[in-house]
Amino acid sequence: MFDTTLLLIAAFVAGALNSVAGGGSFLTLPALVFTGVPPVVANATGTVALLPGYAAGAWGFREDTQPPPGLSMPRLVLLSLIGGAAGAGLLLVTSNDMFSIIVPWLLLAATLLFALGPELREWTAGGKPSTAKATAGVLIVAAYGGYFNGGLGILLLALFGLLGQTNLNAMNGLKNWVSALLTAIAVAIYAAGGVVLWPQALMMMVAATLGGYGGARVARRIPAPWLRGGIVLTGLVMTAIFFYRQ
Repeated sequence: MFDTTLLLIAAFVAGALNSVAGGGSFLTLPALVFTGVPPVVANATGTVALLPGYAAGAWGFREDTQPPPGLSMPRLVLLSLIGGAAGAGLLLVTSNDMFSIIVPWLLLAATLLFALGPELREWTAGGKPSTAKATAGVLIVAAYGGYFNGGLGILLLALFGLLGQTNLNAMNGLKNWVSALLTAIAVAIYAAGGVVLWPQALMMMVAATLGGYGGARVARRIPAPWLRGGIVLTGLVMTAIFFYRQ
């Protein structure tokens, strides 16, 4: 009963956080690991749980979404699917012992990316369009997202800024579309590889969807600096715990 309650709360709050700021993976992955789920399976299962939120966000921004300079939408879709599949395939061949060693570092990197998100987007803004640069960037970030979901949104926004995109609504819409696409193909590969715990995934999926809809209303009332600080603190605490558990 405690495990179920923990997973539902983590997924609900993660859904709310992802809808307004990101950082939901900082809660779903640790919650699953703390309930005894092996790290690789926990990562895959948590990613499945957050997929509906990405899809809903993509649909919500459908009128604003446009591809970054240097890419067409069909090419972006193809690159997202290829990169997501590559990352998911890499996760399947990573042992639990190896992933346990990697996870704290991934959490730390994702936390720092989140903390430096506004500065990172500012540093990368105004880049010159380049098809080669756009292709390589989307493939790399999509592969990262297929392997480990934490900090994906920040990386995508930074990438779109680097490619010369300036409309924030278009960037957010595109971020959700790419996240949904690469996560969908990753989930299909996770399922084929047998690394998804479906009872936990479906239960958390419902909670995350409800959190994205209702929890965001509460989260929006929290001052943005406080919300960002709370997410960064959560990421640092989870990072420290995972380092301690090694």
